[in-house]
Amino acid sequence: MRALPPLWLAQSSRYAGIARRRARLTLALLALLVLVSFTALLLGSPEGSAGDAGAGDLVLYEGIVAGMRSGGGYYEVAADQLRALDYPLRPFLTFRLPTLAVVQAALPPFGVLALMLSLSIAAGFAWLARLMAGGLARPAALVAAAVLLAGGLVAFVQWPLWPFHEFWAAPLVALSLAARRPGLWLTAAALGLAATLIRETAALYLVVMAGCAWFEGQRREAFGWGAALGVFAIVLAAHAWAASHSAGPLDAQSPGWAGLNGPGLFVRAIWDSSALQILPLGLAAPIVALAAFGWSAWNDPTGLRVTATIAAYALVMSLFARLDTFYWGLMATPLILVGLAFLPDGLRDLTAAAMDTRRVRVQRITR
Repeated sequence: MRALPPLWLAQSSRYAGIARRRARLTLALLALLVLVSFTALLLGSPEGSAGDAGAGDLVLYEGIVAGMRSGGGYYEVAADQLRALDYPLRPFLTFRLPTLAVVQAALPPFGVLALMLSLSIAAGFAWLARLMAGGLARPAALVAAAVLLAGGLVAFVQWPLWPFHEFWAAPLVALSLAARRPGLWLTAAALGLAATLIRETAALYLVVMAGCAWFEGQRREAFGWGAALGVFAIVLAAHAWAASHSAGPLDAQSPGWAGLNGPGLFVRAIWDSSALQILPLGLAAPIVALAAFGWSAWNDPTGLRVTATIAAYALVMSLFARLDTFYWGLMATPLILVGLAFLPDGLRDLTAAAMDTRRVRVQRITR
């Protein structure tokens, strides 16, 4: 069928004019995503939330920074703090990478606050500029996107949460996605690498970007993201060596990361760490599913990359995250709600294609 003119977007959505069978399959997938999102209601309450961010972890990270400001070395101070709070010291991943603690210990509290606010604000304005340039054409759509962007970034400007590594890595990932353009990926890869040096889970974003670049035929870019992964691997190996020498055989072992809590945990994490927290979970859960799907309607390579990033973190959380590691979902929080701005065009085009009943008739006339 012929593509319909866009409602909010600068151009028709990715689903404009697609075949009827494909449209119906896509709508069925969306219905399944919405249904699955309600599994968040079946989970027990996490041991923390984005609002209190896990009091024990905050005490841990604040104690590490305080110890370093007093002249202690990172691994020595971190090991002492982990033992004092009865945290496991093995495997080495129980130690966070030292990057953030070193920076925070070197800056005064006001400097840490200014840096945190600057990073989140920069990510917000970078994405507004990106959407104005090629995503949303109408003023009302841009205002809606700005509100949704603020709703996703609200947790990342809360001063009491400055010790949490995800609150620094997630805006860097968002900023990286905004900075990436076809043929201009070096800055984006550098920002992505910086995110991994703060929080290891950001490496999943590098994998997604390398895979997307390879799929799009951008071989040079794919190798660039692969090089960033290589640098991260070297840093992680050095970190593993240093952390293993700070833990003894009698120190506690982590229970592992095989939570198998399903996608509901990802939905809860987004609910806990965004403006959706003002809504009941039963109402917020389908909104998360619709927002994630909305990104796929943007007919731009960036839309697919954001969609792939959100899907990757949702999948990893579904399989590996425990209830007390809900904060993994923070990596997708800054941008996910903006997908709602792309949803009206996507749903309209999918519905129109699915209901298309036109048939091509061939009539042979014999004279």
